[in-house]
Amino acid sequence: MRRREFIGILGGLAMSWPVGARAERVDRVRHVGLLLGLAENDPEAQSRIRAFRLGLRDLDWLEGRNIHIEYRFAADDPARMSEQAAELVSLSPDVIVGNGTPVLAALRQATTSIPIVFSIVNDPVGQGFVSSMSRPGGNITGFSFIEFPIIGKWTAMLKDVSPNLSRVALMFNPSTSPYYEVFLRSFKGVSQSIAAEISPAPVHDEAEIEQTIARLGREAGSGLIAGSDIFVIVHRDAILRSVKAHGIPSLSPYKQFVREGGLVSYGPDTVDTFRRASSYVDRILRGEKAAELPVQSPVKFELVINMTTAKELGLKIQNSFAMLADEIIE
Repeated sequence: MRRREFIGILGGLAMSWPVGARAERVDRVRHVGLLLGLAENDPEAQSRIRAFRLGLRDLDWLEGRNIHIEYRFAADDPARMSEQAAELVSLSPDVIVGNGTPVLAALRQATTSIPIVFSIVNDPVGQGFVSSMSRPGGNITGFSFIEFPIIGKWTAMLKDVSPNLSRVALMFNPSTSPYYEVFLRSFKGVSQSIAAEISPAPVHDEAEIEQTIARLGREAGSGLIAGSDIFVIVHRDAILRSVKAHGIPSLSPYKQFVREGGLVSYGPDTVDTFRRASSYVDRILRGEKAAELPVQSPVKFELVINMTTAKELGLKIQNSFAMLADEIIE
């Protein structure tokens, strides 16, 4: 379903609600908490916030008129996530929006009663955040991000742009993205036609990032997938510096990587996913329960290629692959 059609359906559903019910629930200022695991000055964080606010505006929620949003930023600091989750809960908002696995874990620890809408969280069922995708139960629901089959697509795409690729390292922090071990086991259990070995590359700090990528640089035919992980996006500068220094072709689900010098990105549109979270905030503020709102999967994926980086790596992007791109950076 196209994004425009999806939004149109939501709009039609909203207009079909009884006028009295809608008016009853917007006659006072409602309070929303928003906790991101990114730094406040991160361009990716600001893009997500703008999308969320625009989504609310389209649903007749305007800051300063009928809604107040408390923003918090944790910058990949687990202690700060817990502290800010508790702080938001103490304010007794009507609903809290959480971005990323460690943020959602902190919010779940802080409250079992305030509705929580998550955005960009992988494997919410496997991690125990919800009972099922269709009926999450409890006080948590939201919008998931990556499913394990995409690892095969990532590997195939990296091989498309780097034909000599023979091994791929999937980088993630086990503390912030424990699901990747499960994803890799699931991936390896499926018959693969891609002639490239994929292995985990767990890292915990920037020193390990550099060590891992330097090791790849010493092995011919190596490539890197920087996984969907809040740690990875927070530390993307270190990753991008290292892959450039060691001449490693890389791929990430985040297009911000490519805009800042990465080679290829393919994954759900983070801005669109975050905007969609506003629809669940709206529905909860109008009386629906988080337990009864199904967890939704991404609907919009994007492929972005940085041609300048490809040239620096001595890679020629085939026209057939370039034609698939949603955005090309020259």
